[in-house]
Formats: sequence, C-alpha cells, structure tokens
Amino acid sequence: MINLAGRDIGHHLGRFVFTGIGLGLLIGVTLTMAGVYRGMVSDGKAVIAASGADLWVVQKDTLGPWAEPSSIRDDLYRTLAVLPGVAEAANVAYLTMQVPVKGQDVRVMLAGIEPGALGEPAQIASGRPLLNSHYEAVADLATGLSVGDNVTIRRHDYRVVGLTRNAKSSSGDPMLFIPLKDAQEVQFLKDNDSLVAERARTAANPALNRPGVPGLLDAVLASQATSHNVNAVLIRLVPSYPADEVKAEIGRWKHLTAWTRADMEDILVAKLIATSAKQIGMFLVILAIVSAAIVAFIIYTMTLNKQREIAVLKLIGARDSSIALMILQQAIALGLIGYAVGQISATLWAPFFPKTVLLESGDAGRGLVVTLVVCSLASVLAIRAALRVDPADAIGG
Repeated sequence: MINLAGRDIGHHLGRFVFTGIGLGLLIGVTLTMAGVYRGMVSDGKAVIAASGADLWVVQKDTLGPWAEPSSIRDDLYRTLAVLPGVAEAANVAYLTMQVPVKGQDVRVMLAGIEPGALGEPAQIASGRPLLNSHYEAVADLATGLSVGDNVTIRRHDYRVVGLTRNAKSSSGDPMLFIPLKDAQEVQFLKDNDSLVAERARTAANPALNRPGVPGLLDAVLASQATSHNVNAVLIRLVPSYPADEVKAEIGRWKHLTAWTRADMEDILVAKLIATSAKQIGMFLVILAIVSAAIVAFIIYTMTLNKQREIAVLKLIGARDSSIALMILQQAIALGLIGYAVGQISATLWAPFFPKTVLLESGDAGRGLVVTLVVCSLASVLAIRAALRVDPADAIGG
C-alpha cells in the first residue's frame, strides 16, 4: 500500500514544516504559561520555606502577612516565645514597593527582619548577611544591585552588604531585606510634613494639656515618632512538637491567628494566586482551541488538494480505514513537529522572562498527550471529507 501521507508530506515539505513551526510557537507559549503558574507557586513556597518558620502569627481573622494586610504590636513575640513547644519567635515586616535601582524603578518585596533571627535569607551568594540594626540591605540578584551599592528607600540610603538568589515573592518580585526597625519606619511611619501637621493637631487637643496629667502630651508626641507594629511573628517549634496544638493555643488565648506551613501554602495557592491561575487556565484553553483550528485547517486543505489521489486509492480497493489512518498520520506528524519546536522554544526563552518560568517534566508529558489528542480531533473534518470522495473522480478528472 502506498503511504500517501508520507509522500504528500515530502511533496509539500516546506509548507508542512513551516506550519509545524507556527504550531510549535503556539505550543511553546502554552508550555510557558503553565511554567509561569508553576513558577509563581514555586517562588511562594520558596519564600515560606526560606523563612525557617513553622507558624506565622498574624492579626486576628486575617490571611496575612502576604495575602491580606496584618498589623500587630511588636512586643507580642515575647509572650509567644514562652509558649510550650516554641523554640524561637521573631518579628517580621513585609511591604511591596518601588525602589530606584541605577536610574530605574524596580518593584521589590521589602522584608524587615531581625539580624540573625528567623526570616533572614536562606543563603548568601556573595557578601555577608545583615549584622547591624540600621541602614544595611541584602538584595536578591534579580534586583540588579551589587554588593557596595546604595539604594534609597523613603528617607534613608541603605548600603547593600550581601546578595542572595531565588528570593522572590509569589508575584515574582525580588526581595530586599533590611533591618526590622528600618522596615517599621518605612511601612508605618508618616513623612516629615505629615508628622509636623499631626503633632500640631495633637498639641492643640485640650484633652492632652490637662494640668493634672503632666507629661501626657510629651508621651503622645513621642509615640508618633516611633512605630511599634509589625506584620507577623515567625515561630520555630521544638522538633516533633505538634504545630496544630500551638496554633490552637495562640488562637484561644492570645486573640491572634496562627497559620501553619501547610496553611500558608494553601493560602498561597487557593487565595493569593487563584485569580492568576484562572486567567492562565483560560489562556491555555484558548491556545488549545486556536491550535486545533490551525491543524484542522491545514490538514483539511491538504486533503482537498489530493482528492484525485484519494479517489484512485478507492478505485484500486483501498479501505476507508486505511485512508483515514493516512490523514491521521499527517495530523500526528504535524503535532509532533509542533511539540518539538514548542518544547525547544519554551526552554530557550524561559530564562529571559522577568518572572520565574518553571518547566516541569510532568507538564511536558501532559502537553504531549494534549497535543496528540488535539491533532487527532482536528483531523476528523479532513477524514470525513476524504471518505466522501467518489472513486469515479479518478476517471472523470
């Protein structure tokens, strides 16, 4: 039996290959979109794991510190540190903001930590970790900063003393670590003009100038110049101590909400990036439909162009199943070429994306299966057209 599919591909090799490349680019985009989602989840879980915490204590009834705003007093960590099962407790503050880096604004997640405590970078690629309580920074390599650079954050300059890698938020923003006291000032304190106006308003309040309460006004004014809030308290537990037990204790007696590591990962996937995941899913469906339409159009066109050859095959006794198999082979071959091009393309351009693109082998395998299924379904229209060809056309043409 003559392999009509192979001969037809060879006769129109250029068009077939270029169609495969076009399809491959669409498949490459599809794999990249899946990789972007995987990268968001990976970055978020990496931040959770790198903090070294087993529990995150946040404002009551909030999903903080990343999915929702959370603000608690910075002295609460002392009462949490003495709970049974708690090995270490440390304050942290997080804030997403723009910082100037070498003449350009770079969006970063600012992390305020206590030097040497929970929440500091998991590894230092170059330089050293934070040692002082003011005006030092450790930056992720993706910020574009180098050791020795100065970066301006609000009213102060910070000297970069170390660099870390793969420290990103779930949104793909590189992290910038500074001392906690500085982060509290950046996040919670007002600018100088606002402070002056607030102090004037406070000083004019008659309730604060009562003769019988000396020093009350000074105390209020002093409190306006400092911040005692943080976003969360990180807790490291004694090995093998049940996290749910400490979580329940904190919720029952401390009027705070505690999240375990499993809780934080669930919040990350189900809450923080849920909308992005749905949007990526919609793009994947659209790309699959577009890919199927391209394959269907090309295979259908190629089938119409060889109606006489198909009629000859029918005239000499070729079965319909053999003709259908030949057309299916063309569709599968087109899909395989497209998949190979797509896989190579996604691998080549993934490192140039600003966000992490994580190409997993499982997604690649599922992509191959989906490609073959889409191409097989797309060949149905061409197969139906081929089966309707009249053998008499081989003589009448």
